[in-house]
Amino acid sequence: MNDQPRLHKKYNEEIIPNLTKQFSYKTVMQVPKLVKISLNQGISAALTDKKLIETGVAEMSAITGQKAVPTISKRDVSNFKLRKGNAIGVRVTLRGKKMYEFLDRLVSVSLPRVRDFNGISDKGFDGRGNYSFGVTEQLIFPEIDIDKVSKINGMDITIVTTAESDAEAFALLKEFGLPFKNQKK
Repeated sequence: MNDQPRLHKKYNEEIIPNLTKQFSYKTVMQVPKLVKISLNQGISAALTDKKLIETGVAEMSAITGQKAVPTISKRDVSNFKLRKGNAIGVRVTLRGKKMYEFLDRLVSVSLPRVRDFNGISDKGFDGRGNYSFGVTEQLIFPEIDIDKVSKINGMDITIVTTAESDAEAFALLKEFGLPFKNQKK
């Protein structure tokens, strides 16, 4: 087990004891942990240019290190000229080792590359211990070659935890090093 990701090792050695003290858990099994990280990229221009989906899949696969899949529309929406079965986005779900490696790269490399960055909002919690936030451009990831980008797209990132409250999830993500703007809660 020498190839354990840095953040997974940090979780086992530092985060579990810190959260156990902070929330006075009785067993280690009560300490919240990460379940998965889902990335989603809506590509609205893909209705007219089908190559954008292939580009999105390639970029998302490069960013995460796992094969991304196109998101397919489930119904017709005439106002958006959308037909059922059209590809309208790209998504990928990370678990285990790849999830910890992606989170490590996100916190230490990608988020600091955001222009005028002063932290991510602490308002993205859903009440059940999950956190979602958006990234405005895919260029913050070092895996993306700026010269080869034809269209700048943002993406939504959702971090799913086993935390039972937003306060527990906030403490867990803060321990992992996510740079939140407001340091209350």
